[in-house]
Amino acid sequence: MNKSPFANKPFLFILFTGFLSIMGVGVIIPVIPFIVGKYVDPYKINEIALYVGLLVSLYSFCQFFAAPVLGALSDKYGRRPVLLLCLFGSAIGYILFGIGGSLAVLFIARAIDGITGGDISTVIAYIADVTEPKERGKYFGIVGATIGFGFIIGPTVGGLVSSISLSAPVFLAAGLTIINMLYGYFILPESLRIEHRMDDFSLHHLNPFVQLQYILKNNILKNLMIIGFFYFFAFSELTTIITVFFKDILHWTPGNIGFYFFVLGIGDMFTQGYLTGKLAPKFGPVKLALSGFILTGFAYFINSLIPIFPFVFLAFAYIIIYALGSGLFEPSFGGLISGVANPREQGRVQGASQSMQSVARMIAPLLAAFLYQFHPSLPWISCILFSLTGAILLLKYKKIITGHLHTTNHA
Repeated sequence: MNKSPFANKPFLFILFTGFLSIMGVGVIIPVIPFIVGKYVDPYKINEIALYVGLLVSLYSFCQFFAAPVLGALSDKYGRRPVLLLCLFGSAIGYILFGIGGSLAVLFIARAIDGITGGDISTVIAYIADVTEPKERGKYFGIVGATIGFGFIIGPTVGGLVSSISLSAPVFLAAGLTIINMLYGYFILPESLRIEHRMDDFSLHHLNPFVQLQYILKNNILKNLMIIGFFYFFAFSELTTIITVFFKDILHWTPGNIGFYFFVLGIGDMFTQGYLTGKLAPKFGPVKLALSGFILTGFAYFINSLIPIFPFVFLAFAYIIIYALGSGLFEPSFGGLISGVANPREQGRVQGASQSMQSVARMIAPLLAAFLYQFHPSLPWISCILFSLTGAILLLKYKKIITGHLHTTNHA
């Protein structure tokens, strides 16, 4: 392509959709233990951690079933209608979560958001539609940087706006999502050409297990998704427990937690938006993904020390190293997944990848909440073990994956 696909209004929409998806999650992060605390005994710390874990797990449970279906629908009917549907569902979920009133309403809100939570996988498929394979790692990095910016703005805004009310950040996310949906309705063209659409679509494509089974017949994809599972399992433990962790151990407020994620977003945006693009041509996606595993594992080790040595500088050392590691892994992993999928299957493959991540996000919050009851360092120790396992598997399949990428050429 002679012209950057990002130099037009549709790609501004795509970037903003990725940004809003993470920002919407981000605004909830600083306030979720405090919102849950309104409906349980605030002195029962373990109970708050449990319900936070259950809310995160429910979202991922719904996303597990919905993501492959949304991916298949986008392969048949195009990316545009699926993206708009996802945005509409997210807005409804945010509004209900902001209204609250009981734990039941919070769970319903997260379920709705999870069912329509296929926007990131559809965004990735959209990018794969309009970029050459050799360019995708770079563009995934740019989108990753935009998502990283969502991590800057989301928790920061959530922490600041929570001074108005705990629900204010969620209503703000709903409003921005509705505006973006309307913007996309008028300016977003379809990216999936007719000749690349799924020909044999039928009702069985709406079965998420059929979609996963079909995708996992490809041994390279199966190995990659298992490797990704270990990364996202550790990541899901992190996002579930970290706000409760800092609230209990360092006695942080929503504002403190928001600033903390501001630092994470800056680091993630720099790594994905600049550093990965510079390093990818020289080292390739496999080596960068492996480096990401090693760095995030070391970051988890630092966090495991904080209950013993409750120093703020350790928390920020952790987040800087973690941002570097995640910024290397995530765009590299996205490039590997898209690199072994043909144009007719990008939606299904990305949907299956998101579904596998959802499996991790279903189980990890429950494990993190369970381990936290015994000692606050235990979730981080388990994260180290998952990162180590993922790195070992990536090393094991390194030659096979690299060789396949070298011989794969999707026009």
